[in-house]
Amino acid sequence: MNPWKRMAAESAAAQVASGMTVGLGTGSTAAFVLEALGIRIRDGLRITGVPTSEATAARARELGIPLALDVVSDIAIDGADEVDPRTLNLIKGRGGALLREKIVAQATRRFLVVVDETKLVFQLGAGLLPVEVAPFGWQATARRLENLGAQLQRRDFVTDNGNYILDCSFGLMDNPESLASQLDHIAGVVEHGLFIGLTAEVHVGKPSGAQILRQLPK
Repeated sequence: MNPWKRMAAESAAAQVASGMTVGLGTGSTAAFVLEALGIRIRDGLRITGVPTSEATAARARELGIPLALDVVSDIAIDGADEVDPRTLNLIKGRGGALLREKIVAQATRRFLVVVDETKLVFQLGAGLLPVEVAPFGWQATARRLENLGAQLQRRDFVTDNGNYILDCSFGLMDNPESLASQLDHIAGVVEHGLFIGLTAEVHVGKPSGAQILRQLPK
C-alpha cells in the first residue's frame, strides 16, 4: 500500500458532494479514490459514477457506486504517470485506459489528478508515452511514430476498445503541445497519453501531507 497515494486520493475525493456525477479513473491510485468514495457512500453520499474502464466499472459496482451512461460529469478524478507541476500537463495511460480517460477528462467540468510526489517531473517524457492505435495498419502507424523520433514497442495488450497500445519513448519533451498536435494528425492513432491543458488541480501525496497544485491564471 502506498500511503501517499491514499492521502492524495482522499484529498481529491473530499471535494465530491452529493448529487454530483463523478468521472472515475483507472489504475492503482484511482483505486484509492474508489475506496474513499465507497466509504462515503456507506455514510450517505449520493453520487453517480462514470467509469473509464471495465475494471473500474466492476470495482465501482462492488463498492455500491451507481454508474451513469453519459460521460459528462461535474468532477472527474484520475491518476497520472507524469505531471509537470508548472503547467499541470500530464502523461497518462500506462494502465491502458487512455482513450476513455481522455474522453471523460474532456467532458468534465473539473478534472482532478491524484499522484504521489514521485510522479512530478521537470519535463514530460522521462518515461514511456502510451499511444493507442487501430489494429488495422498498425505497423504503418508505428512507422509514422518512428519518423517523429519515437522508439517504440507494441504492448501485449488489447484495450477495452479493441485497440493496440504502442509504448513510445520520445525522450524529454521541450514542447509537448507540439508533439500532441502532431500525434493528433496521424491516421491510425486513436488517442495518445499527452493530456494538455485539461487539469484543474493536482493533489500530491507527500510525507508532510497532501499538497494541491492549481492552474495559475494566465
